[in-house]
Amino acid sequence: MKEQRGFRSFMDLALDQARAAGARGEVPVGAVVVSPEGRVVAQAGNRTRELCDPTAHAEILAIRDACRALGSERLVGHDLHVTLEPCPMCAAAISAARIARLYYGAADPKSGGVAVGARVFAHAQCHHVPEVYDGIAASQAEALLKAFFAAKRS
Repeated sequence: MKEQRGFRSFMDLALDQARAAGARGEVPVGAVVVSPEGRVVAQAGNRTRELCDPTAHAEILAIRDACRALGSERLVGHDLHVTLEPCPMCAAAISAARIARLYYGAADPKSGGVAVGARVFAHAQCHHVPEVYDGIAASQAEALLKAFFAAKRS
């Protein structure tokens, strides 16, 4: 993980969104979009089951809400804080939105699209690569996910 001066984590808000998603029976993942000035523009948790929409991942919903709020398809200079390593679909959306910095908590060795698996940002076809910072509040994010899936199995 790179070191950054003046860093302020918004992972607590992303974790709140993840907890709310889990309470709704969704996989507990949360995301927060933050402006260059440090203002929360949008936040969301997974809603794939609720909306019957396989694209309703926390990252996608937060990006859509932020774009709508700003009246733009691009989020230049904005940060995204998410509790789980984005999947390939979400990584592509992050690139398309021109997110400046991606901060994520737990790694996703099964379905990740940033550090493992597809590694979307490493492809020549990727038009924009954000700065990536991983492992932020990873233990809390992992605990939420483990508890959620353990409850599903019991």
